[in-house]
Amino acid sequence: MSISVLRTANGAWWAQTPTGAAKIQTAATTTGELLADRAAIDSAASGPGTVPVESLKLLSPVTAPCRVVAQMTNFRSHLKDSGMDPDTVPLTFFRKTSGSISGPYDAVVKPSHVKFLDYEVEIGLVIGKAIPVGTRITTDNLAEYVAGLVVTNDVSARDLQLPKTQFFESKSYPTFTPVGPVLVLLDGDELKRFPDLRLRLTVNGEVRQDSTVEGDMVFQPVEALQALSRFQRLDAGDLLLTGTPAGTALRAPAKPIEIIGSLLPPAMKWKAFFKRQAGNPRYLADGDVVEVGIGTDDGAIVLGTQRTIVRDAR
Repeated sequence: MSISVLRTANGAWWAQTPTGAAKIQTAATTTGELLADRAAIDSAASGPGTVPVESLKLLSPVTAPCRVVAQMTNFRSHLKDSGMDPDTVPLTFFRKTSGSISGPYDAVVKPSHVKFLDYEVEIGLVIGKAIPVGTRITTDNLAEYVAGLVVTNDVSARDLQLPKTQFFESKSYPTFTPVGPVLVLLDGDELKRFPDLRLRLTVNGEVRQDSTVEGDMVFQPVEALQALSRFQRLDAGDLLLTGTPAGTALRAPAKPIEIIGSLLPPAMKWKAFFKRQAGNPRYLADGDVVEVGIGTDDGAIVLGTQRTIVRDAR
């Protein structure tokens, strides 16, 4: 049975119960350490909740420092939006700094030099056990290595990402990875319901992204971890973002415009591209409210909903 774990500003860990939140009696200070103290988690989850969840000031349930790895263009709908062929795209990754992790209700701070700030709802896999390079990951042992799931938002500065093809910088500023509100620990049978998860993101109440994993995600978690384990060690508490569906502010230009752009020098091409993007109202601006939620439609697995407000850097 799933257990929802919360972390609060005073460094405490909690298990969500039907009657509230029960404090986990643990000395753990990191997510990795907590996952190693499963007896304490189970004990708290089986007891009565003594504190209303809404009274807690929640932090990200994934602590930093940790590794943050992300899959690139991993949903068919997003690939089509980006002008790519879902049937030929390779499995690719990029890294984000764990300094970009922020809480589920913290402000997303837009740097003063960023004009085109975008959003991407993503399911985060939280690693529960060390995966040394060479580890054999299969569908049968996947649950040994994936402890649970979290809601994430892969915030992106498109005007840095595209001209420089620089994912690391454009997605790593502080507050560019809101995580939570909860870390939902799943058993093997529950993890098999991963394809049933629905990802949903709204901006100021307007639905921008709404898709299920089934039929849209290109490379499933077992495939991603099989590829990563060939070259990248992962440890308990590390985070893997698994891609986003269609609906981001950024979309591929129409084919005729794309062809014309390909004939221009790079500097001129990007200047023309972002001149057109300036008229796109979907990019995030100061005061925008972004709500991001993930769960199965039947409510069997609920990762919760984060609510963040975009603020210009002061």
